[in-house]
Amino acid sequence: MENFVVSARKYRPTQFDSVVGQSHITTTLKNAIKSNHLAQAFLFCGPRGVGKTTCARILAKTINCQELGADGEACGKCSSCHSFQENTSLTIHELDAASNNSVEDIRNLIDQVRYPPQSGKYKIYIIDEVHMLSASAFNAFLKTLEEPPSYTIFILATTEKHKILPTILSRCQIFDFNRIQWKDMASHLSAIAEKEGIAAEPAALELISIKADGGLRDALSMFDLNVTYSTDNSLKHADVLENLHILDSDYYFQLTDFFVQQNHTDALVLLDEIMRKGFDGQQFIAGLSEHFRNLLFAKDLKTLALMELSEENRAKFQTQCASTSASFLLSAMNLCSQCEIHYKAAKNSRLHVELTLLKITYLPSVYQPVAQPAVEGGAGKKSESKPIAPAAVAAVEVAKAPVAEAPIAEAPIAITPGIPTAEITATATPAAPDLIETPVARPSSHGLRSAKKVASSNQSEENSETNNQGSAQNEPFTFEELNLVWTNIAQGFKKSNFINKYVMMNREFSLVDSVIHMKLEGEAQIQQFNDSLKLELITQLREKLNNDTIDLSLDIMDGEVSDKKLIYTQSDKYDFLSQKHPILVEMKQRMGLDHEF
Repeated sequence: MENFVVSARKYRPTQFDSVVGQSHITTTLKNAIKSNHLAQAFLFCGPRGVGKTTCARILAKTINCQELGADGEACGKCSSCHSFQENTSLTIHELDAASNNSVEDIRNLIDQVRYPPQSGKYKIYIIDEVHMLSASAFNAFLKTLEEPPSYTIFILATTEKHKILPTILSRCQIFDFNRIQWKDMASHLSAIAEKEGIAAEPAALELISIKADGGLRDALSMFDLNVTYSTDNSLKHADVLENLHILDSDYYFQLTDFFVQQNHTDALVLLDEIMRKGFDGQQFIAGLSEHFRNLLFAKDLKTLALMELSEENRAKFQTQCASTSASFLLSAMNLCSQCEIHYKAAKNSRLHVELTLLKITYLPSVYQPVAQPAVEGGAGKKSESKPIAPAAVAAVEVAKAPVAEAPIAEAPIAITPGIPTAEITATATPAAPDLIETPVARPSSHGLRSAKKVASSNQSEENSETNNQGSAQNEPFTFEELNLVWTNIAQGFKKSNFINKYVMMNREFSLVDSVIHMKLEGEAQIQQFNDSLKLELITQLREKLNNDTIDLSLDIMDGEVSDKKLIYTQSDKYDFLSQKHPILVEMKQRMGLDHEF
């Protein structure tokens, strides 16, 4: 019985012209051989299964060919070519750096380099997986690699170029191998199938080529596997799907139709069918994300060319992409990405996938209410719902969060006792939600002078702004109005999570002739107030009170106030509370408590 030879070995290229998908490298090497411009060291790098070792062997054979052709190819008939094919050549040496990676191995190689070849012009060393050499071995190899004997050529091959020392890279002529295009692989597999007498469907060969992800050796291995799987020496698309455990793309097309129709029931039933066939949830989500990506690419002819698919499948994507929006596809891809990231952490992985499908199903129904301006004397128009462009969002339900009515008492503003209006506290009537504004880079145009201005339309405000441009405003205001506006601004900072600004405003202040006086503990606090708050605060106060003469004066507290002891440590807290409640001292002594814990 004849021994079976896998296709990756049986159909391994022996000429430069038979190498698949690396014409930029084979052409350069042939020209270098014909012009006798050979470097002392070559480095072939690229992903697995793209022809690095194959090209190294072809180059080694061609260099020593005794009857070199005019096209730079080896004759294949001379004694040198014959000995290479029989693997008996004494001038070509292959070394696996994965198992020979020590300094001693490199020293042995250097000792062998000293002796010239017994036959042929060059002595060639092919070192595969050269990135596996240790740092010491690389250093021992440096001198010989840079200045080898005239009859020695090194050919290094690696899949991880970044692991090689820069000093090694600088001494080599570097060739970067590309991932082989699936069309080139499909054509190569079709030629092999014809030679072997195998009836292969083009769709089956295309599926194998795409699954190989740029590696021809992987494609040939899958080709042999599927040929062995078939009983009639043929390759069918359905058999390849089953044997390679690939989910048919028709499932994704059908699932997308359910999403467009917002039919979550059939979507979950289809997911159950997919799970029953043994497909992993994470694998399914990754495929669904890829499907959405292809739908997005199919919307434009420029990106359509980037899809590694057959013309038939491209036509399917072009047909379905018309029923989906770009915002829907972006949001769906985002949801799939989040599901894939958190899949392993989920305790119930199937529920995690089902929840993602439900979110995607109802993405088209996501809306955000848009509030209309209030009309004076009426209830206002009914708000209209407009769809959100849900691009790059991870949540499905979007609702308008009502502005919480924060009572002014949340942040009381202490008033200087010497002022007649000091009895006014922040427990006044809470401001309307619309008046509590979040500080932004551009101050709001709404003022707080009267309820009439609040109820006025946006158009009247714009006209008022236009008329008042260029003229200074100096409307009088009371301390009560200042206190209300001050409190609303502080609450706005608090709601926007600017706690530092909120705390700085929560202090005693007084008003003297449009100048607000405030006392702080020291120069550091005054500097901080000036840098982060003063300009913004004055701008808002002038806008809201329609008075451009408002100013803010910061002073340091006098000695009586600054000497007040501040509570920091646990001991300070205990002393403060025990003075107010002497029973704490008795409780501590009876129960043997320690206030430090």
